[in-house]
Amino acid sequence: MAGSSERMLRLLSLLQTHRYWTGPELADRLDVSERTLRRDVDRLRGLGYPVEATRGAAGGYQLQAGASLPPLLVADDEAVAIAVGLQASAGTGAAGLDDAAVRALSKIVQVMPPRLRRRVKALQDFTDRGPMGGPQVDAVVLSVLAQTCRDAERLELVYRRADGERGRRTVEPHRLVSLGRRWYLVAYDLGRGDWRSFRVDRMTEPRPTGARFRPRDLPAPDAATFVSESIASLSPTTDVSFVVHAPAPEVGRVVRWYGTVEPAGDGRCRVAMSVDSFDWVVLVLASVGAPYEQVEPPALVEHLRRTGALLAGA
Repeated sequence: MAGSSERMLRLLSLLQTHRYWTGPELADRLDVSERTLRRDVDRLRGLGYPVEATRGAAGGYQLQAGASLPPLLVADDEAVAIAVGLQASAGTGAAGLDDAAVRALSKIVQVMPPRLRRRVKALQDFTDRGPMGGPQVDAVVLSVLAQTCRDAERLELVYRRADGERGRRTVEPHRLVSLGRRWYLVAYDLGRGDWRSFRVDRMTEPRPTGARFRPRDLPAPDAATFVSESIASLSPTTDVSFVVHAPAPEVGRVVRWYGTVEPAGDGRCRVAMSVDSFDWVVLVLASVGAPYEQVEPPALVEHLRRTGALLAGA
């Protein structure tokens, strides 16, 4: 006997033919008892699928006229999570994903039971998403890169450096990273014999070679950390530190890989960062929303005072 979820998918698929099925016919097709069939039909109704039933010796089931619903057998929170994820994907900076996400979202909302449609509609109506503002990348390029990462397949591409010089590279792709407003590919560059992070908006003509490789060990805890450290090494930075009156785990969720967070006792923590702009510190402190002290260097203290005065004046 098939599992419960698989069986319900098969049941819904049979009902979508819109023919009239007797109870024994459906039970036989699904290899279950008529009692189990009745329970499965009740579950479909509970999910909002309009299944009509006729009692009696010739009793049976039929999907309500006008209903054409593909299977969406997921829990309420899962269905809403799918819709929220599609909404978020419309702001990734990937060309073509915005429209594709909107189309997919409209299809999924159509087949949701009414109560879920209302929840998703509320999220759509009362959620604002700011512009990404970064360079746009091709969704097809992203999919090619993701596939070669998954399959451990060497990749050829044309890359434009920051100085404008273009050249062909052969790499062993490791992972895609979305950081800030840009997409990066972390890969081992065979021509240079070292790990590199490539901005996806600067690459063209990605071509899988068909040659597989044994994945190498990345010289960093994870790909996002590798990209952050690579960016930091290219830009002049200033070391800053401050103590926040909030628990380290809570502050760590805001700081993430942009710095380090260590407990400092009494529910406080010390944050250390290397930043190319003090505005990053302002963003972190505003996001944490807790008192802070012991700010270094003095130039950061002055920057926080000026920013505070500017905001208070508004």
